[in-house]
Amino acid sequence: MSSLSNRRAVLRIAACALGFRVVSAIIALLVNVTFPLYQREQFTVFGSTSPFWDTFARYDSGYYEGIAWSGYAPLAGGRSNIAYFPVYPLLMRYVGRLFGRHHAVYFISGIGIAWVSFILAMVALYYLARLDLSRRQAERAVLLTTIFPFAFFFGVAYSESTFLLFAVLSLYFFRTRRWMFGGLCGAVATATRVPGIMMMPALAWVALQTTPTTSATSTVSSGAPATRDRMWAAVGLVLAASGFGAYCFYIYQLTGNPFEWAATLERWGYHPGGAPWVAPFRLIQHLVTHPYAYLASDPMAPYETLYGVTGILFALSIPFVWMKFGAGYGLFMVLNLWLPLSSGAFEGVGRYCSVLFPAFLCLATIRSRTISTAIVVLFSLFYTLGLALFTTIHPIF
Repeated sequence: MSSLSNRRAVLRIAACALGFRVVSAIIALLVNVTFPLYQREQFTVFGSTSPFWDTFARYDSGYYEGIAWSGYAPLAGGRSNIAYFPVYPLLMRYVGRLFGRHHAVYFISGIGIAWVSFILAMVALYYLARLDLSRRQAERAVLLTTIFPFAFFFGVAYSESTFLLFAVLSLYFFRTRRWMFGGLCGAVATATRVPGIMMMPALAWVALQTTPTTSATSTVSSGAPATRDRMWAAVGLVLAASGFGAYCFYIYQLTGNPFEWAATLERWGYHPGGAPWVAPFRLIQHLVTHPYAYLASDPMAPYETLYGVTGILFALSIPFVWMKFGAGYGLFMVLNLWLPLSSGAFEGVGRYCSVLFPAFLCLATIRSRTISTAIVVLFSLFYTLGLALFTTIHPIF
């Protein structure tokens, strides 16, 4: 009966995930034909404006399509597309070639990949959540991930949904001791986005906690099976890191510097490694001392506030995630938040938070119906706002 309930839940989740993407696309179309654009379109899907298709392709979408179309093009001492990791644009290229070599085909392939990845990610998240939560709580975690204010990135030509899918699968397989599957999925995740490598300590911790010992389990009658399991776990970890390593090796062959992608990010004005509390404290000071003047006088203040408040709330959730689900998920949160916050800027923090699924698992455990309903309402309102801002090309990256 439990298996049947899970299958029904999976079908329901997949159908609702697809339905939500369709509804979001319709809302984006209505926004695009109703409200003026904040700035001119940097590119279009078909070479001329399309009120429907162009809503899926803003900002970084152009870089992904460019890589899919003509590959990486390093620019010595300047900005280049090697800052974007390869899995998603390569998927765009090879799926797109099945339907013809045209820029629009590559863009639409990227959208399709994002949608399929999102649907599969929600199903995978449900199975991962069920390792710790009841069926109802697991479904709530999926809902919160779906309607998170910056979750609209899962439905556009960006790599977030692909990364989320393989990060969740990797952790699920590690927790269920299927090390090779976990390693393969981890390799895809670490080669999909820059923060992918930051999940390695979380995977290592999960492996450490999951591998049996002769004293910890009655199913292991001697030290040999436990040793073998730990060996395969180590192989899985190396395999997971190999995706990141393979891209660094490729960049080394291309530029002579395996970390040229990091130098490129710095030339984009992104400098991680500083104190992660500087930007949050600065924002809190603005919002506490003169909120109206700050929001009304600085044109970037509303966007910085959306990013910053999101990042601060996720940082505050870390102790609860750690206590509820353990150090593995806690490390996943800490390191993936440290990376953007340590840059001293909030740009893109909302997008980084959209893949931090342990926070949504934690929110799903709230027992108060009133609080749970309030969270759903707030998420839905700000999701619509974020989607509208992104669609009309406001600086929501």
